[in-house]
Amino acid sequence: MRTATLGPAQRAESLASMAERELDVLVVGAGVVGAGTALDAATRGLSTGLVEARDWASGTSSRSSKLIHGGLRYLEMLDFALVREALKERGLLLERLAPHLVKPVPFLYPLQHKGWERLYAGSGVAMYDAMSMARGHGRGLPVHRHLTRSHALRVAPCLKKDALVGALQYYDAQMDDARYVATLVRTAVAYGAKAANRARVTGFLREGERVVGARVQDVEGGGEYEIRAKQVVNATGVWTDDTQAMVGERGQFHVRASKGIHLVVPRDRIHSTTGLILRTEKSVLFVIPWGRHWIVGTTDTDWDLDKAHPAASSADIDYLLEHVNSVLAVPLTRDDVQGVYAGLRPLLAGESEATSKLSREHTVAHPVPGLVVVAGGKYTTYRVMAKDAVDAAVHGLDMRVAECVTEDVPLLGAEGYRALWNARARIAARTGLHVVRVEHLLNRYGAMAEEVLELIAEDPSLGEPLPAADDYLRAEIAYAASHEGARHLDDVLTRRTRISIETFDRGTRSARDAAELMAPVLGWDKDQIEREVQHYEKRVEAERESQRQPDDLTADAARLGAPDIVPL
Repeated sequence: MRTATLGPAQRAESLASMAERELDVLVVGAGVVGAGTALDAATRGLSTGLVEARDWASGTSSRSSKLIHGGLRYLEMLDFALVREALKERGLLLERLAPHLVKPVPFLYPLQHKGWERLYAGSGVAMYDAMSMARGHGRGLPVHRHLTRSHALRVAPCLKKDALVGALQYYDAQMDDARYVATLVRTAVAYGAKAANRARVTGFLREGERVVGARVQDVEGGGEYEIRAKQVVNATGVWTDDTQAMVGERGQFHVRASKGIHLVVPRDRIHSTTGLILRTEKSVLFVIPWGRHWIVGTTDTDWDLDKAHPAASSADIDYLLEHVNSVLAVPLTRDDVQGVYAGLRPLLAGESEATSKLSREHTVAHPVPGLVVVAGGKYTTYRVMAKDAVDAAVHGLDMRVAECVTEDVPLLGAEGYRALWNARARIAARTGLHVVRVEHLLNRYGAMAEEVLELIAEDPSLGEPLPAADDYLRAEIAYAASHEGARHLDDVLTRRTRISIETFDRGTRSARDAAELMAPVLGWDKDQIEREVQHYEKRVEAERESQRQPDDLTADAARLGAPDIVPL
């Protein structure tokens, strides 16, 4: 099928089109759930709009642990339904919906007690594999295996010899969460949805009790639009309560934010061929392979400060280093940390005060006519949440609507991906790129890598690596602005690529080159390039300063020292 282009012209056309005629469904919020809801609605034949106040996945959905998993700890909590549902989704994503974006990843679970722990943990992992196979979506992953201590140390030489008596190894999956959401949005647009980022909802349109649309401010152009829709879906995650306040209605549930921070360290700092999963007193700690890096996370603490830019404090970083160093033969230090990022989980508030015990289940409500709210859940089950949200919206439509089909709708780039992967050596020979570069493009864009290669064919200089971030090609920066909806330098360095967490300078040395590549696409002059670079540098400095602060309050104040919006 044809792909969709999310450039400046398409954004302007989408906003104008949404305001022209009444939509069937307007989705507010373009995290993974909102983007998934737009795709679900569009593939049922509904006229669909999607608006996002900032950038695709700029909140929670770009700051996760990057895992697609059933959730072993939920199995321990006896939440079998959630695990079963998540394992089915994991299988669908790996095998059918997004094989170019979702990849298997091995994890080693060190055992610290002889006898009973191997029996207990082994039974849990065996049940995990069995539940996956029973749904018919587990064939893409190897089954777990039991390892002796000597075997475990050969697989993960980084571990202290006295940190384990043996181990279990099992498989889950991972993805680049922000890239996944951008691809979801493009897929929804390819099926007819209209989508605009930097388009903030400032209020809802009402006719009596009924919500009939939203007032939307173009944050970039300054205009305001009235977008009418038969049903509006609020998919704003940790902002759910704030969005609900616009209709004077909190609804039947409350969403609390739990902060999770992650560290990114170079691959050579931890000598292992597998990821690690470790128990902590509150939850679990992951050490996740991430290209030429490791991601170490996460924390789980209540957060009631700025939702747009949750800050990682010095105490958060020390907590992770202390826990991971408890099992590492060569401990990590602050100097090993390349990147730090913090995200907020949207948890449904329950009886428990501890955020780690709040529900990862999701809920859908219809608080007032014309408005559907979807909240809670976890990244892995976004498609189920989207289906439930659209099902609820359909109840308010006076028309027959098809059932959900997203279980059989691959994301853009999935179709043909495996054939192109098999032909990667031939593609390398044709384009003059090293085969490793071709693999990198295929694993980020799937079959749409051909569009990036076309840019390089037109301008061979785009086939060169981006200075100071040579994992990425210059073409990827231009493509982010022309095809993926990137509007600012921050969008590209933080979400379309991961340069902001994968380099010790956090992208500041690449910023000017990247801005100059975006400028022709977005119509920036030299002054705007300068403003973009300065804004990004201030953001990085504010983040560094926040990470030197002792607690959440001082870290939040430091992070808010940088302006939120780039002046135009």
